Amino acid sequence: METKPIISIVGTGYVGLTSAAVLANAGFKVFAVDIDPKKIDIIKSGKSHFFEGGLDEFVSKAVETGNLLPTISFKESIPESNIVFSCVGTPDNPDGSPNLEYIYSAAESIAKNAKDGIVVVQKSTVPVGTGRKLMAHIAKVSPDLKFSYVSNPEFLREGSALFDTLNMDRVVVGSDDKEALEKVVSVFTAVNDFAQDIDYSEFSDYRLNNVSKITPFSKTPFSERVFKMGLESAELVKVSANAFLALKISFANSIAKLAEKADADIVEVMNGVGSDFRIGRAFLYAGLGWGGGCFPKDVSGLISVAEEYGVPLPIMDAAVEENQSMVDHVVEKIRKSNGGISKMKVAVLGLSFKPGTSDVRKSQAIKLANKLHEKGAIVKAFDPQAMEEAKEDLNRNVELSGSISECVNCSDAIVVATDWNEFKEHNWKSEKKNVNGNIFVDARNCLKASEIQDAGFEYMGIGR
Repeated sequence: METKPIISIVGTGYVGLTSAAVLANAGFKVFAVDIDPKKIDIIKSGKSHFFEGGLDEFVSKAVETGNLLPTISFKESIPESNIVFSCVGTPDNPDGSPNLEYIYSAAESIAKNAKDGIVVVQKSTVPVGTGRKLMAHIAKVSPDLKFSYVSNPEFLREGSALFDTLNMDRVVVGSDDKEALEKVVSVFTAVNDFAQDIDYSEFSDYRLNNVSKITPFSKTPFSERVFKMGLESAELVKVSANAFLALKISFANSIAKLAEKADADIVEVMNGVGSDFRIGRAFLYAGLGWGGGCFPKDVSGLISVAEEYGVPLPIMDAAVEENQSMVDHVVEKIRKSNGGISKMKVAVLGLSFKPGTSDVRKSQAIKLANKLHEKGAIVKAFDPQAMEEAKEDLNRNVELSGSISECVNCSDAIVVATDWNEFKEHNWKSEKKNVNGNIFVDARNCLKASEIQDAGFEYMGIGR
């Protein structure tokens, strides 16, 4: 029986920790490496340091079996490893270009501690052309090191990252080294085999969000879901995919504004458009707009790197502009309905950038709450998971509430800014007696208009 490679995962964020927990449960010995001792201590206790449905159970089991070894030491982990996945962050710079400081730092630490034959796998999202530069950097740090480099971008959706790691719709690997490619593919083949026996009935409901149709395991054989390609092609796949999804959302929002003027319903329109198999329904959802740790930086990063190559991307510039307009669009809806915003009591439900996660990076919901306050509204906010994370970006005068009912009590207007199930399933009819006004803005088009109207509110969606 072939011995499984020992793996290190550098970076324990949404991608890194989820990948490490799954690989450890699949039988691999995995070092989870991070420079933040607080994160490592939490992982050692058998928990995730962020919310992702079901992940705690996977982390706990992996730690208990001894397969998952959280550490802050590169000297302890890298020399023992055959394959190292770099999953560190790539935040955007003020000018929109990607900040690769952590990428190079991780590469240097790997180079100083690796043994010959190491396969360095870049899972973080990087601009096309980065791989060649990193290979040169590793060679400069450790001139005698024999290593291979593979690009393996991730396609996980926060809120269903665990499900997506187990149910891979595609595995993209790019390298000049075919043997290294096969080593990486074999790791994911083992994960796919392990995942066949898992009961998905308890997994996050959000795994079905913004998709046309998804089932645990595609009918397509796993080998046909593996895409082997050149290094630069693999690097360009991830940002291009995210840019296109962001473009679909911005397109839906632009049509939603037209639908409002023409007395059409954007949901009905996109149902008709998305039924075309050449287009698909996924991500044709009008609403408050896209945010998070991927779309904003991947789109700005793609625009930035394209400029370096002398290739303008006006279509992506337009997508960004459209997305930035959506917060003001919702604020204007509220202003028109009330005749003004100053001193108006507004309840904002949702702070995370999407449901199923506590991530608030570039959250449109937080931008909305802050903008309403700037316009003079008295704002209260509530989120089922992201209250603590939101504090840093939220205006300090926005009051955080402990429940839906506390948040909407005596409010003049309610805005659903993140489509958590808790808001969809809330009994709005019984809640109405505690609300002063009747303005109800469904900024994610996630509720049934008839139910909100029956509860005594004036329902307003986006493009509806």
